[in-house]
Amino acid sequence: MKELSLNILDITENSVKAGATLTEISIIEKGDTLTLIIKDNGCGMSDEILKTVENPFYTTRTTRKVGLGIPLLKLAAEQTGGEVKITSSTDKDNHGTCVTALFYKNHLDFTPLGDVKETVLTLIQGHPDTDFLFIHQKDENEARLDTRELRTVLEGVLLNTYEVLQWIKEYLNEQYQLL
Repeated sequence: MKELSLNILDITENSVKAGATLTEISIIEKGDTLTLIIKDNGCGMSDEILKTVENPFYTTRTTRKVGLGIPLLKLAAEQTGGEVKITSSTDKDNHGTCVTALFYKNHLDFTPLGDVKETVLTLIQGHPDTDFLFIHQKDENEARLDTRELRTVLEGVLLNTYEVLQWIKEYLNEQYQLL
């Protein structure tokens, strides 16, 4: 994928398909490293499936025979000298998956982050009943959006209405001016 924001979209879509009601997306930039963490409370993966998710010829999709999301993320991280770690649990009281990818930004092969704000907006628009916690930390500054907080204020107004999406877009733009 040409931008990490597309990896974020792909992996988060998998979280939603896994029944997650909350997906946390964290981007942490410190010095020359970028750490991407996508954590959900979906159904989780069994140990058998967890062992195969890095294989591009394994997928749970029925529409095609390959699944490239995790393998491409892993390749992008490893090309910079980084790594990807995936943990998952199917326990009744503690289920979900966490994907953590470490990148070295000063490496020639570092994949650009891309338009993360639009990715978050797309996720909210496409999944208005799912909650997302988005945090992007850069050194001492932070951009943050929590749809649970929005729901409290909006009192039943859907997150994917035009006015709400426009407000979210402006809010994220303001947050990013501080990064």
